[in-house]
Amino acid sequence: MSPAHVSVFMGFTRLRAYLVFGVLAVAAAVAVVFALVKDSQGGAVAGGCPAGATMVNLTLPTEADQVKLRVLNGTRTPGLADQVSNEFKDRGFVTQPTKDSKKKVTDVAVIQYGPKTVGAAQWIRAYFLGDAVPEYSAERTNDVIDIVIGSKFRSLATFTEVNQSMAQIGVPTAPPGTCVAPAPKGA
Repeated sequence: MSPAHVSVFMGFTRLRAYLVFGVLAVAAAVAVVFALVKDSQGGAVAGGCPAGATMVNLTLPTEADQVKLRVLNGTRTPGLADQVSNEFKDRGFVTQPTKDSKKKVTDVAVIQYGPKTVGAAQWIRAYFLGDAVPEYSAERTNDVIDIVIGSKFRSLATFTEVNQSMAQIGVPTAPPGTCVAPAPKGA
């Protein structure tokens, strides 16, 4: 090949490279526009929360003293709520005064919590080896988790059992009709 032919050949190669790059760039731009148009979070408001959704805290506490508990006796066994509350207190949790529940519970326990304590309630569930029934209520405005002890309760899980139970239960998820609150600064 003569030098003139090589120069023309190199020009076509360069032209083909520019065309391929241009086609790929246009395809990428179309994909981005399509993804933005089809975004399912289109109705989100500031903070990424859909209108009408309650923001919930999914953060798992790092220390027991970050969790406030109130134990209620949902059985006919006298003093059971005091016993369980003392066990939680011995493990470092902040406990509120106990009382009897109006509703009798046949399960191991019922864990009642609100938007501020979704992550913490998941951790408390692990103390019952995942057998406690979670009851979320968007109307709860405080940061106290109520535990209603039921007739199938035998004992709280050990430290090792809690860790194993957390692995089985998995990470906390936002209840229906809610969205995840931004993590606190420094978390």
